[in-house]
Amino acid sequence: MDFSDYKGIWVFIEENDKVIAPVSLELLGAGKQLAEKRGCELAGILIGHDVKSLAPKLFEYGADIVYIYDQPIFKDYRTESYMKAVLECSNKYKPEILLYGATSKGKDLASAVATDLPTGLTADTTVLDVEEDTGLLLASRPAFGGNIMATILCKKYRPQMATVRPKVMKALTPNPGAEGIVIEEEIDLREEDIRTKVLEIVRATTKKVRIDEADIIVAGGKGLGSREGFEIIKTFAESIGAAVGASRDVVEAGWVEHHHQVGQTGLTVTPKIYFAIGISGAIQHIVGMQNSGLIIAINKDPDAPIFQSCHYGIVGDAFEIIPLLIQQFQESFSLKEENHDHAGKI
Repeated sequence: MDFSDYKGIWVFIEENDKVIAPVSLELLGAGKQLAEKRGCELAGILIGHDVKSLAPKLFEYGADIVYIYDQPIFKDYRTESYMKAVLECSNKYKPEILLYGATSKGKDLASAVATDLPTGLTADTTVLDVEEDTGLLLASRPAFGGNIMATILCKKYRPQMATVRPKVMKALTPNPGAEGIVIEEEIDLREEDIRTKVLEIVRATTKKVRIDEADIIVAGGKGLGSREGFEIIKTFAESIGAAVGASRDVVEAGWVEHHHQVGQTGLTVTPKIYFAIGISGAIQHIVGMQNSGLIIAINKDPDAPIFQSCHYGIVGDAFEIIPLLIQQFQESFSLKEENHDHAGKI
């Protein structure tokens, strides 16, 4: 391929009910760094219906250009219609790099686009970089069960594409009033051309804990020994108002449900405080919580890899340490309540 025709960093902008997905703003932040390194423009590709009003926000978060497909046929996400729009726009303007969020929608769309474009796709990327001179995208992700980090290259084809896990990149601080170029596109696509029809959208609620939104997470690993041993994690979490997290081994052992899993094959979390208890610290788990504000690890093994990734480490038996922590937290909470009541009376 003649790479000279391919220029610019693109981000697929995912929106749901006229709200831009956080991962898209995070990717604009990462894309801006790549674009500055390459000396090129950062663009977003926005597909939907009645979505033109979202463009100013994209400029605030770093985009220089926004390509918009705003047509009734894009009201509901369908793989076929969105894929045709991305293919048409990509073939017309030829981006060097195209990034998607590793969400259900982003992964579905990216894999469909990759089957038609002459290029590959790196999935679930956690680290992005680019060679300044060649423009070669360095997309890194855990491999071999999370035991190593692999950097995937696409040397022979363009555009280079990757899906990126939510919450591993940082969105830029918004710049209110920032402006850019809006390029409105329109595709000749009729409803009868699309094989899939959306008959109804059912919005279900769930009582499952959303650990990816929690400020404090108490996560446990196989070091707790058993399903019964893992109960101390739930007790600790409940005592301090935290969500319960778990390593992959714990989930595979059936101690807790999959929606508690943190890591490459689970959720990526960024709480203010993350307790890693009885967790060895394999790369597969680390990539899912390494951006937490404060990481506190408890493990019997002083050589456990988790101690290389935490801010504070406690070497010892969790079954002896956690009850002491619960007691200290409860005393602290009680003291705060007493002070508050006393201040109110005064």
